Amino acid sequence: MNFTDIGIVLDARAHGETHAVVDVFTERHGRWAGLVYGGQGRKMRPLLQPGNEVTVEWKGRGEDSLGHFALEMSHARAGEAMGERLSLAALSAACAVALATLPERESHSRAYTAMSVLLANLDDIDVWPALMARWELGLLAELGFGLTLDRCAATGARENLIYVSPRSACAVSAEAGEPYKDKMLPLPAFLRGASSEATLQEAVDALKTTGFFLETRILHLSDKQLPEARLRVVELLNSKL
Repeated sequence: MNFTDIGIVLDARAHGETHAVVDVFTERHGRWAGLVYGGQGRKMRPLLQPGNEVTVEWKGRGEDSLGHFALEMSHARAGEAMGERLSLAALSAACAVALATLPERESHSRAYTAMSVLLANLDDIDVWPALMARWELGLLAELGFGLTLDRCAATGARENLIYVSPRSACAVSAEAGEPYKDKMLPLPAFLRGASSEATLQEAVDALKTTGFFLETRILHLSDKQLPEARLRVVELLNSKL
C-alpha cells in the first residue's frame, strides 16, 4: 500500500540512533505517522520542523503498518515564523492541538484547509488569533462536538447571544445568562458569524471558549489536557492586551 499527498508536519520524535517517526496532517488521509530514514540527520531536521508544509509519499505493507515517509519541502513555514515570537508560538500551538486531538488515519479535509489558512496568516497579528479560534471551533464540529451558537439554550432567542454554557455547549442570551454569568464562557460575535472582524480581546475570549471544549469534550477522553504550547500562546496574547 502507498499514497502521495500534501501535509503539515506536526511532530517528529527520535527512533533509534538516526531515524525519526513523524506525524503529518495530510489533506486527504488525515493525521498519519511514518518512519523517516535519517530523520535525525542534519539534512532532514530542518524539513521535519512542526508547521512545515511537505509533499509526502507513504509506503507500507498494509494499513496497520507504520510504514515510511519520503518527504519533500513545499513551504518552510517553521523557518518563516522563527523571527517572530508570537508567530512561532501560534505555529507550535496549532500543531500541538492538531496532534493531540485528531484521530490517526481519518480524513478531515476541512480541518486541514482551515489550518492551512491559519498558518498562511501567522504574519498578521490582527488576523490569526481569530482564525485560530475559528479553526478550533471547526475542529470541534469535525470531530463530532460542535457548539450550538445560533439560539439561546434557555429561551430559544436568537438575539443578544453573549455566553456559551459550559454544560450544554449552547449559546445563552445576556438576559438568560445574567444570574450565572460568572460560570458562563464568552461568545464573541465573530465566533457565531455575526461579525467578520474581531478585536484581540474578542479573539482571546473565543480561544478561552474553544480551549475549554477541546479539553473537556475531546482531550479528557484520553486523559489529556490542553497542550502546553496552546496555553502559552494565550498567555502571550494576554500580555498584549
